Amino acid sequence: MGYDPPPLRTPSPSPMNDIFDRDLGQNPANYAPLSPLSLLRRVERVYPDQLAVIHGSIRRTWAETAARCRRLAAALAAQGIGKGDTVAVMAPNIPEILEAHYGIPMAGAILNALNIRLDAATLAFILDHGEAKALITDTEFAPVIREALSQISREILVIDIEDPEGPGGQRLGGISYEDFLAKGDPHSPIALPQNEWDAISLNYTSGTTGNPKGVVYHHRGAYLNAMSNIIGWDMAHHPVYLWTLPMFHCNGWCFPWSLAAVAGTSVCQRSVSASAIFDAIADHEVTHFCGAPIVLNLLINASDDAKRAFSHTVKVMTAAAPPPPSVLAAMEQSGFAMTHVYGLTETYGPAVICSWKPQWNDLPAEEQATTKSRQGVPYHALEDLQILNPDNMEPVAPDAAEMGEAMFRGNIVMKGYLKNPKATEEAFAGGWFHSGDLGVMHPDEYIQLKDRSKDIIISGGENISSIEIEDVLYRHPEILEAAVVAKSDEHWGETPCAFVHLREGSTTSAQDIIDHCRGHLANFKAPKTVIFGELPKTSTGKIQKFKLREKAAAS
Repeated sequence: MGYDPPPLRTPSPSPMNDIFDRDLGQNPANYAPLSPLSLLRRVERVYPDQLAVIHGSIRRTWAETAARCRRLAAALAAQGIGKGDTVAVMAPNIPEILEAHYGIPMAGAILNALNIRLDAATLAFILDHGEAKALITDTEFAPVIREALSQISREILVIDIEDPEGPGGQRLGGISYEDFLAKGDPHSPIALPQNEWDAISLNYTSGTTGNPKGVVYHHRGAYLNAMSNIIGWDMAHHPVYLWTLPMFHCNGWCFPWSLAAVAGTSVCQRSVSASAIFDAIADHEVTHFCGAPIVLNLLINASDDAKRAFSHTVKVMTAAAPPPPSVLAAMEQSGFAMTHVYGLTETYGPAVICSWKPQWNDLPAEEQATTKSRQGVPYHALEDLQILNPDNMEPVAPDAAEMGEAMFRGNIVMKGYLKNPKATEEAFAGGWFHSGDLGVMHPDEYIQLKDRSKDIIISGGENISSIEIEDVLYRHPEILEAAVVAKSDEHWGETPCAFVHLREGSTTSAQDIIDHCRGHLANFKAPKTVIFGELPKTSTGKIQKFKLREKAAAS
């Protein structure tokens, strides 16, 4: 099949177009903006008594959940928070962050779900850069949030979540989440945005240099990707979905909104462990969950004490660093039906899926797993996906050999980077979103990634910038030169591996360097491995990272 790119220009009007436009304008009877908020309104009407949330001893129906979302929206509005305002949320996978996915945009505001693994300095930057007017925060994270708030001058309304299933912690604000909800009207309207292009959420992704970039989603894209999840995964009504994927990560890949469309049940968990996952599957008959390869490894390598028997098949969607075929095969043998997806924060999470073809069922198990480890084809709501040569924007040969860059086009690509027009322009150069990921196109038009051009390390589903770590390493007084690459890890998928050239006579140890990094970075960003010695360079003095990757793989 040849590649025929759609035109970027708008076609000239013709007399025929005029006939169909004349006196046929948009009105409330024939047009409504696409928004996932409409999905909450529908599920409340059609399935009010269907179970929406399970969290420890808490059970809530969709009617009860919708009422709480309405209360949140009304309470925020009463505080003067509305269109264009940002409301941040610092919480694990608990009902409050699920409610925030509806209540905050219902007020016209923008949801900024914070990564609970970040350090105070990064959180402070995000709260300041995103101009958060309110922060809903679980008391478990009081220490890091207190420190983050001390680093900014912005006045923020702090609302404390006191989760009965949580470990407790100090309150930082003047009101609890439940008391805040009590001030809101449970019958306040679920109003759609006037413009589906309006922002619905703000998600920060680690850049290759400097501070993280704020990725802006719109209502249209959130709605369409929520629907793509359902179609691509063949999700029937009333699934029981286990939250192992963080809702702070790309808004939980838009699944908080997908679940309203199919009247599903969210099984919430504050933390992820093999025993908790097996318990949820056995006790609540979980049908679906998403997770990075680290979650798959937890289950494959779980002790007998942690495992629970279950008789039904559980559908699992996985992404992040491409899962090894052996991991996918082991999961299939354990009663899990695997679906491999790929995407970025800039594409609302999954935008590519390895759609399974019936004829592949006849392949040997090992070959099935290898086939399933490819990234795949465009999601239903993605207009186009290609592997292009970034120098001339021409498609590579579909021979599974010629390398190019994965590029996206369509409704589930971000609006752009907040307050960063230069980065936005670069990302959209030539009318495509440039992923920075390198790969090949197979003859059947399934793509497969081979490398990441920006040296991003994906550890446990989290993106880590090698340059950010290198910057910290160079602050160590005993380090002359440093470079960081990804090292394969059975548990995390990848971990940072630091190559360090010390000053002559230095006795600094690997643990000293790891501790130094932990003092300046979130712990998950710190190197897990440190290798000492001179760094290989080109004749112009550029560090040869491909040689370091070879050393890391051999170590």
